[in-house]
Amino acid sequence: MSPATPKPWVGQTGRIPVVDVQPMVDCGRFPAKAAVGETIPISATVFREGHDAVGANVVLRPPSAAGGAKKRDADWIPMRLVSAGFDRWEANVTPTVEGDWTFTVEAWDHPLGTWLHDAQIKVPARLDTELVLEEGARLFELAAARAPKGAPRSSLADVAAALRDGSWPDLARLSVATAPDVLALLDRYPVRRMVTVSPLLTLRVERRRAMYGSWYELFPRSEGAVVDPTGRKPPVSGTFATAAERLPAVAAMGFDVVYLPPISPIGRTFRKGANNSLDPGPYDPGVPWAVGSAQGGHDAVHPELGTLADFDAFVARAGELGLEVALDFALQASPDHPWVTEHPEWFTTRADGSIAYAENPPKKYQDIYPINFDNDPAGIYAESLRVLRHWMAHGVRIFRVDNPHTKPVAFWEWLLAQVRATDPDVLFLAEAFTRPPMMRQLAKVGFHQSYSYFTWRTGKRELVDYLTELSTETAPYMRPNFFVNTPDILHAFLQYGGPPAFKIRAVLASMLAPTWGVYAGFELFEHVAVRPGSEEYLDSEKYQLRPRDWEAAQAPGRSLAPYLTMLNEVRRAHPALQELRTLHFHGTENDDVLAFSKQAFSKQADADGQTDTVIVVVNLDPHGARETVVNLDLPALGMEWGDAFSVHDVVTGNTWLWGARNYVRLDPFVEPAHILVVRQAVAR
Repeated sequence: MSPATPKPWVGQTGRIPVVDVQPMVDCGRFPAKAAVGETIPISATVFREGHDAVGANVVLRPPSAAGGAKKRDADWIPMRLVSAGFDRWEANVTPTVEGDWTFTVEAWDHPLGTWLHDAQIKVPARLDTELVLEEGARLFELAAARAPKGAPRSSLADVAAALRDGSWPDLARLSVATAPDVLALLDRYPVRRMVTVSPLLTLRVERRRAMYGSWYELFPRSEGAVVDPTGRKPPVSGTFATAAERLPAVAAMGFDVVYLPPISPIGRTFRKGANNSLDPGPYDPGVPWAVGSAQGGHDAVHPELGTLADFDAFVARAGELGLEVALDFALQASPDHPWVTEHPEWFTTRADGSIAYAENPPKKYQDIYPINFDNDPAGIYAESLRVLRHWMAHGVRIFRVDNPHTKPVAFWEWLLAQVRATDPDVLFLAEAFTRPPMMRQLAKVGFHQSYSYFTWRTGKRELVDYLTELSTETAPYMRPNFFVNTPDILHAFLQYGGPPAFKIRAVLASMLAPTWGVYAGFELFEHVAVRPGSEEYLDSEKYQLRPRDWEAAQAPGRSLAPYLTMLNEVRRAHPALQELRTLHFHGTENDDVLAFSKQAFSKQADADGQTDTVIVVVNLDPHGARETVVNLDLPALGMEWGDAFSVHDVVTGNTWLWGARNYVRLDPFVEPAHILVVRQAVAR
């Protein structure tokens, strides 16, 4: 007997190499992220030896098809060559339901692609004409035979017959095979040989709010509070009921999420006074993040705010107005927390027997005990999950997590997985102003959103660099939430830039990021720091009640609320502003002016059938007018270099004719930005 013919050795590479598949997070260890309706680019480098053509496609399987799905359950999506010099292929996918989708990239020998290339050279040059046309006919017959049921097999067979019809001129026979409708058929039903399949990767698709939304932070105890300016009478705290009276105004400004700092009882031991004083007065309410007292711990509400039933009513009222409630989850304890006596092993005991308080030398936080996760981890993990489920049962589906970078990453990976297994709609925002590796890892292990460095990025170069990183390198797993201010962060740009600075930062945050947020008082231009060089507010709401006169703020020029409303309305009206990955920066000839665009892909077209395109131009200097020429990268907008088009400025209501080069002048004391919606192309 003759020996069996060995199969070709393909090794780890496969017959047609498929490398650097994206999105891939840590070599596939963690799933890439997406949201329902978000358009995700899937790309890979595909190449082969020699000059024969290759093709590539994505096989995308929905959650119901995970784990051994039949091929008919998958979506077969052709990829296009986007960088010939680097053999980079890409396709856009848009998942439609939540869950863990899977995808692979398939690469293959493309014999009809090779034939078309060669035939269009050889037939006009009369090189082996009949042989070339016969080879093409056989390939079209093969395409017809392999086409699935319902495909126009006869059309492919007709091409084969035409290629063999010697009564036609050679070029006419070839033209049948290169007709646009035939090429479209080949794109849909190619002849694929030597198929190589990439490793299976996961795309975790979450609800839309994980990617897109507008947040508003308020302290319930300040809303409706009464404070005697003389200090002779005790202040009266606001309640859930009085805070609920503020909700219609928040909803009217177009916000989607109202975020509350901790609402639990506050400890009295080492309580901080006004402006972080170590000598509190008898009426100082303390810092909400010093969680726990004799009145209860993380699963209780501060009695001055009301009862748990009152909180339920607050959540219900928010829901009626289209608002979700996000609640702070601060895993730490005041010295008065029940945990301290019931579970002293959950904390760090020092050599003198005392419990270590939080500190970041030289700063000391004597009113807070950090948890030691290496002592009784099973107990701490179980209690943390219990607390979360308690608030989830009371309607909270979003949690803002305080300082997650001070807890073990493995803990968060476990905790978020436990919640996701039963309640995948529950979202977590990481408040992690820390070094990039920790921020990124927290996102990889399951946090849906992250605070960012945006607050400190004010110049053109640093904004371009940072947003390029967020929209490309980290986009597969980290979603930024651009807060313009927080109770902890009042940037110098706002302290000294006047009202124009507030407009500039609001435009940047709301237009650059799909998710952004403001802390109450921003719309009133609150800008005074406790001291020069500090980012702490004077009379910070963290340490005292801070009622605001919202009625007086209705006077013209007193509030930025109408401007914030306009920004949120524009975001809701334009799908382009609800995504991050399509962000593209354009050139300007003045470094104080930033220009960028966003687009929604074809599945999110407007009523006229055009792709939604928004161009934003911002004067970054709040102190004076700036003028420049904006040099648009028209091919990046799907246009030709000579195209002209109409743009409508949603800020001013003006309409202009734009092209590749456009003069702008922006006076921050009038309007610091253009937000331009591309209307239609105009023939030159």
